[in-house]
Amino acid sequence: MRRVSVFGATGSVGESTLDLIARRDDCRVVALTGGRNVVRLAELARAHRAELAVTAHDDCLGDLRAALAGSGVAVAAGAQALVEAAARPADWVMSAIVGAAGLAPGFAALAQGGVLALANKESLVCAGALLKAEAARHGATILPVDSEHSAVFQALTGEDIAAVETLTLTASGGGLRDWPLDRLARATPADAGQHPNWDMGQRITIDSASMFNKAMEVIEAREFFGIAPERIEVLIHPQSLVHALVGFSDGAVMAHLGAPDMRHAIGYALNWPARAPLPVARLDLVQAGRLDFHAPDPARYPALGLAWDVMAAGGCAGAVFNAAKEAALDAFIAGRIGFADMARLVERTLEVTAQETDITRDPASLAEVLETDTDARRRATALADGLARSGAA
Repeated sequence: MRRVSVFGATGSVGESTLDLIARRDDCRVVALTGGRNVVRLAELARAHRAELAVTAHDDCLGDLRAALAGSGVAVAAGAQALVEAAARPADWVMSAIVGAAGLAPGFAALAQGGVLALANKESLVCAGALLKAEAARHGATILPVDSEHSAVFQALTGEDIAAVETLTLTASGGGLRDWPLDRLARATPADAGQHPNWDMGQRITIDSASMFNKAMEVIEAREFFGIAPERIEVLIHPQSLVHALVGFSDGAVMAHLGAPDMRHAIGYALNWPARAPLPVARLDLVQAGRLDFHAPDPARYPALGLAWDVMAAGGCAGAVFNAAKEAALDAFIAGRIGFADMARLVERTLEVTAQETDITRDPASLAEVLETDTDARRRATALADGLARSGAA
């Protein structure tokens, strides 16, 4: 039996992963983790006969324990419990915890020497070199689960990376893509939390509207595939049917197409290196009718341009960028700053941090990355407080 664990089980990626696992008869679920939705976490743990269920929040332990009473499923709570769950022997681990909270469990899972299916963008953005070194040290394999990176990974199968001229990530443009520019500043979390194509959580959907998610994916692509930043580009593709394109030195372009369903990428990682039938819609190009592409407007998506600034700086800049992004998103959701303030806040946090420390220095350990995260989050929160007091929001 193949031992599997799913971190972030109650999110959209986690639920889709468990849907695929449930269709197999060769998997044994070791650990499932979630956040405050302990009712759903308990339902999933019972349904999949997990050995362990972990909530990231200490104050939810009592509710989780009550929900799993008599089930035989062990329960735990807290950040350290997540790491301990990741350290349990498993052959395949889905890393789908959103945010920097997913870093430590991902590193712990690599020590098992199995497969880490990586949906946590922050791991590569904040600590790409360290994560790849840890995988190499333990003989583990990291497989991409973001639809764009899975598409690139598949397009590169059997190809020489040296022959790659361009790597193009596509973006839907998010729920505000057709809003007039002068209206964006008044967008609410509810407005930005509606996605035209994908069914995702609130935070990821808002990141899609601001294009922060695509900025993260650009940095992630640089780290995962080693492509020079100037060879990476982003195109708005409203239909979300073409997930990525890879251009080669002979002029050929490989495009990966598929219906907007995360089970494509999850299933590829779950079955790799083989392919297996998946319960996803088959692409009908006649029904689709057309495929549109256009360049993103820098005025509409200022967050996207910050990705190249971060890659140029290197070092700890990715960790600073992500921490500031998360703090800015928290402030926006709380109504303390406006939609357009998020990119300005992140840019200012990068500037202030660069004035106070050398962000171009490579972190020596995960602990150093997490310390950088804490410091940048504190700076960004203070800057958000200043924006709120000034009435900029």
